[in-house]
Amino acid sequence: MDRVFFGIGALFALLGVMAGAFGSHALRARLAPDMLNVFEIAVRYQLIHALGLLAVAWAVTRWPGAAVNAAGWLFVAGIVLFSGSLYLLTLLGARGLGVITPIGGVAMMAGWACLAWAAFSAR
Repeated sequence: MDRVFFGIGALFALLGVMAGAFGSHALRARLAPDMLNVFEIAVRYQLIHALGLLAVAWAVTRWPGAAVNAAGWLFVAGIVLFSGSLYLLTLLGARGLGVITPIGGVAMMAGWACLAWAAFSAR
C-alpha cells in the first residue's frame, strides 16, 4: 500500500500544481475574485492532503494496519469530494455540489484522526 498511496499522493500533488498554475494564469481574468478564492482553497487543500498521502505511504511501512489504510483512503475521498466539488463549483457554476464539499472536509479530518490513532496506538 505504501507505493499506492505514494503514487496517488504524487499524482494529486502534480494535479494540484497544475490547477494552481491554471487558476493563476488562465482564470484570474475570467473568475470573480470570490470564485477565484474558492478555486485557490480547493488547490490548497488538495496540495496539503497530497502531502498527507505521502505521510500515509511512510506510515504504512512504520505502523501497518487498518487505521493507516483508512487514513489514506479518507484523504483520497476528501480530495475528490472537497477539492473536486469546489473546482466544479467555480468552473461550471454547479452550486448544487456545495452540499458535497463538507463531506469531503469531514473525510479529510477523519483521515488525520486515523493517522494520529495509528501513530499513538502503534506497538
